[in-house]
This record gives sequence, structure tokens and C-alpha cells, in this order.
Amino acid sequence: MAFKILIAEDEEITLKHLQNALQKEGYLTAGTQNGSDALRKIEEDHFDLLIADIKMPGMTGIELLERIKERQLDSEVIIITGFGSIGSVVDAMKKGAYDYVTKPFNLDELLMKVGKIRDQRALKKENIALKAFASADRKVSIIAKSEPMNSILAVIEGMKDADCNVLLTGETGVGKSLLAKIIHFTSHRKGMPFLSINCATLTEELLASELFGHEKGAFTGAIKTKQGLVEIADTGTLFLDEIAEMAPNLQAKLLKVIEEGEFYRVGGTRPVKVDVRFIAATNQNVRTVIAEGRFREDLYYRLNIMEIFIPALRDRRDDITPLCSYFLDKHLPRSRKKIAGFAKEAMQVLMHYSFPGNVRELENIVERAIIIEKGALITPESLPQTIKMFQIETIEPDRVKTLDELNKDYAGKVLDMLGGNRSKAAEVLGISRTSLWRILKEE
Repeated sequence: MAFKILIAEDEEITLKHLQNALQKEGYLTAGTQNGSDALRKIEEDHFDLLIADIKMPGMTGIELLERIKERQLDSEVIIITGFGSIGSVVDAMKKGAYDYVTKPFNLDELLMKVGKIRDQRALKKENIALKAFASADRKVSIIAKSEPMNSILAVIEGMKDADCNVLLTGETGVGKSLLAKIIHFTSHRKGMPFLSINCATLTEELLASELFGHEKGAFTGAIKTKQGLVEIADTGTLFLDEIAEMAPNLQAKLLKVIEEGEFYRVGGTRPVKVDVRFIAATNQNVRTVIAEGRFREDLYYRLNIMEIFIPALRDRRDDITPLCSYFLDKHLPRSRKKIAGFAKEAMQVLMHYSFPGNVRELENIVERAIIIEKGALITPESLPQTIKMFQIETIEPDRVKTLDELNKDYAGKVLDMLGGNRSKAAEVLGISRTSLWRILKEE
């Protein structure tokens, strides 16, 4: 993102001279000869730096500095002052000016000071991004033995040089967040931030603050200005899980970011420019949600430049065996046990199970089995009893149940087994409370 400078200087010749010199160095500049006009410009648009003459019509440079600091505007200030006005310089520095230059000023000295501010702000922004990025798992891998998953990986490989937004669809637990990471880490943005947020876990107000940040005093408890994930993810990727749960007001703000590359912090009055790639995911039928008026169709088309559907685990059973081995290797070291693999009977049970919670549920099942198993192989006795109950009940000669009915029955049994604890049931099933509620509610 270009470094933007506003120059407030009442001498027209000096103003033009400064603008030309700074533009030759690659800076974006705007100019004004009036202090009041300078304040209006800096409130309406983002400027990294203000270079202001100490004496101007409408508002002095010191008054302009005071207004910027009072309103928590994120701009550094260099004051231009006349030779010998040391008292004014001291006053400006006490009130928060970054530096000063005296007339007649040395242009090379000014450019050096501007460059120092640019480098410090770039480093500050990079540190924020790296701090967030450090928590992401950069060593991503995926088990893809089945033909459907190999086809998906081929699509991702083919779009690695593209920079389009992506919509991932499929049931809860199929691996959408993992695929989002793979899309990012195989793209040209791979060295930039990868951040993610689940849109279903926060209230509208909290989600707005997390995504877009807020200004100091925007609401009760906003004791300081905060950058949001959209701002921190600048030049990188932001993954929006369960996007269909986002409130309509936030959908409108997100659409503006995608279309115009800018947004306003909560309580903010000036736009923040960003360059972000968005990957969104949902486990719902988007067309149905749009028809119900809960999701904007224009936002759908902006996100759906490339749509990738991830099949349920029951539709790619070739992945079950290698996934079991992967999760066994992943969780076994913490158990201090020596388990060589899965007994044939246990694997048969898993291969015939429908996995309503998909890959996430399979991982939970393997982790639980490691804890329970006392032998050298995982046996059917170490698998959840509900799996065997579910298998027996799926065989009904008189009437074949639909998958939705089976999912509802199974979720109900798990809930009963856990004494009605919905949070625990959702955890065991590897789904969110919202998804569990939706499954149980279905008629």
C-alpha cells in the first residue's frame, strides 16, 4: 500500500516544490494552503504523514496537531517552522509531533525524515501481521487418496497463480479450513498473513469489531483504537468460516471491502485501504439462504469467483483408512502407548459408518479410541457404542431412512448419552452448537 502524505503549506511555491519532490520518491501526496481544509482532508481520508506549516490561515500547525491527537487519527506529523522559533518547536514536540524542519529547509534532510517514518510504520504493520501469522499452522498437509479429493487438489494447483476469491462449500467437518490454508500457502500470497474467523461464534457487534476494528470510544469498553482482521490481513488472506451466519449489515461492509478495497473501523470516519484475498466457507445451501433473504446475492457472486465443493467423508471412503493412520500417528505420541494400527474388525466398523461429523468426527473417534484401547491394535470395543447402534438402525428392510433422518437420530442419541449437554454433544460430533441445533430441528 502506498505511503500517503498531506502537505499543509500556505506558500504556493513551497507547497508545489514539496509535492513534486515527494512524488519523485514514490509517495502519494495531496496539498492544501489552509489548516481547516487540512483537518477536513485528514478526517475524510487516510494519510500516513502530515507535513504542516506552523502558520496558516484557518488553523495553525500547532492547532492542527492538537486536533489530530485529540481525535486519535493515525497520522504522524512533521511541523515546518521559521528559523529561530525554538519555542514553537518545543511546544509542537510536547504535543506529539514526530519531528520538525526549519525554513529554509534542507530537502534531503526532510526526505530522510519522511523515509524514517515510512520504514517505522511499515515495520510496525509487518510485526502485527507476523504476530498473527505465527499462530497459523504453516505446515499444512491433506490426506487425498480418493478421486474426489485428488480432483479438488488438481483444481487448487491450477489456480495457484490466480488471485481470485474462493467459496468452499460442504458439510461441517469435511476439511474446509484446511483447504483454505492450502489455497493460501500455494498462492503468491503464501509469505503474507493467513488469518481466519468463524462468523457463527460471535455476536454481530463483536464480529464487526473483530473484522473491522474500532476507534477509541466507539462503544463502552473501547478504551483504545484497535485494528481488525481485515486490516491486519492486508496483502494476505482472510478465511471467513460459516459466512452464511454473518448478519446482513456486516455482509454489506464486507461487500464494500471486496469491491472497493476499503472499509471504516467501527466508529471511524475515514476509510482504511486494504488488499485482501477472501476465502469463505459455509455448510449451508447458499441458494436456499439467498432465497430466504439471509444472504446477499451480490456478495455471493463476489465470493464465488471459484467455488469448490468438498464431498462428505461417506462419499469418499477411500480416504477413511489413510485418515485413520494419520490421526493415529498424530495423537499416539501423547498417550505413551504402543498401538500398531487398527484391527480388521474395527476398520470394517469405521468403513461402514456414515460419519455425520465427517473428518472432524473421525479424528475425535480415533483420539478417543487411543485413550481407551489397552492392546496393540484398536478394536471395535474401543470405538463409541453409538457407532454400532447407528449401524444396526440403518438397516431397515421396510423403509430406508434418509441421511438427514439418520443424522438427526444419531445426534439425538449422542445428546441423550451425554445427559442433554449440547456443548459436549457438539464437541463429540465435531460440529458447532449451531449445526447441532439445525440437525435436531430438521423435520
